[in-house]
Amino acid sequence: MRDCCDDGRGSSRTSNNYDPETKIHHRSLRRVQEAKKKARPELKNYGWETLGYASNYSLPPLHDNIIRLDGQQLSVEEFREKYERPGIPVLLSGLTEGWLANEKWTTERLLKRFRNQKFKCGEDDDGYSVKLKMKYYYDYLRCNKDDSPLYIFDSSFGERNKTKKLLDDYQIPKFWEDDLFRYAEMKKRPPHRWFVMGPPRSGTAIHIDPLGTSAWNSLIQGHKRWVLIPPDAPKYLVKPYKGESGKHPDEAVTWFRTVYERVRSSSWPKEYPYIECRQNPGETMFVPAGWWHVVINEDMTIAITQNLCSTANLHIVWPKTVRGRPKFSKHWFLRLKKERPELIPIMEAAESTPRDDNSSSDSSSSSSSSDDSSDDSGTEECPSDSRKRRHSQNTGDNAACPSKIGRSPNRSK
Repeated sequence: MRDCCDDGRGSSRTSNNYDPETKIHHRSLRRVQEAKKKARPELKNYGWETLGYASNYSLPPLHDNIIRLDGQQLSVEEFREKYERPGIPVLLSGLTEGWLANEKWTTERLLKRFRNQKFKCGEDDDGYSVKLKMKYYYDYLRCNKDDSPLYIFDSSFGERNKTKKLLDDYQIPKFWEDDLFRYAEMKKRPPHRWFVMGPPRSGTAIHIDPLGTSAWNSLIQGHKRWVLIPPDAPKYLVKPYKGESGKHPDEAVTWFRTVYERVRSSSWPKEYPYIECRQNPGETMFVPAGWWHVVINEDMTIAITQNLCSTANLHIVWPKTVRGRPKFSKHWFLRLKKERPELIPIMEAAESTPRDDNSSSDSSSSSSSSDDSSDDSGTEECPSDSRKRRHSQNTGDNAACPSKIGRSPNRSK
């Protein structure tokens, strides 16, 4: 990575155009400050570096206990029957082999390819996207010391002319090619894929993905620390206590400084066995429907993640979609009835099943990560930010990550 004073054109220099403290160009500094002001206005007076996490906090030693599998040796049928249907989180290797992203998704090459393209890194109090050009975010990555940094979490990259080239750099892994949402019109389906890029300490607060979807997350660069907790664990147990949430109540770094210690202690209820792991480059995380999960970046990371509905979780997704997105559900039902009529009995049976809201009682984590849309939906990842949206929606899945459903719960200022 280049020196902080490198101007991006191959020459490292110091001049009046650079801020002496941050060592980044004044224009970059202004744009970053503007984005911060919009994304986290409550930190205007408190400050982004006040707690000094960049220098005084490190994660405790890892107790890695996740099931790791060779994705190339595992058949789709075996994966579905042994892991997806029972709802068991796993970490798979080998699924990103041959991807162009392995070479193209470095900070330097992304800067060169998308220097003047904007990516979403937050959301303002009215629910509008906060975006930064890649060249400004690149400067921020190299020099920030924020307690909980801005995090690119962009769901519309595939619809923009200049950034949709990223779609050519990866393939949907074989286990999740049969995403039932693909039968809906692209413009009508909930947001489902995110380009994710962020520095150390950025991440996702504890949450459950929306609409009963499951998810996969393939890491290209860096390392992520994950903690996953079973769906039946109550909200009060998995969230920070009110008195310990501080100025960053919905940030991953706060969870890891508070709840993480309790989860790993001998007093943690045995009926909610947690899973934790470090995700390495080239590994793909599978998060089953309903599982609580929280993620923090240990270093500079770049990933692609997608939420989906398969035959394994259709019985969960369908009733939640009917309640939370009635208009879309009608369109989706007609498409499935035409293309996959064998699934209709599953949907009808699920809709008549008594509702279980045990894992859907929380307007949880998050985020600065959904793109502008009045009909948004959508693992990891949902960078943490809990603000008002201009679109008030009842998703029927209140424990879900608001960044992926197109809304954020209110944040107390």
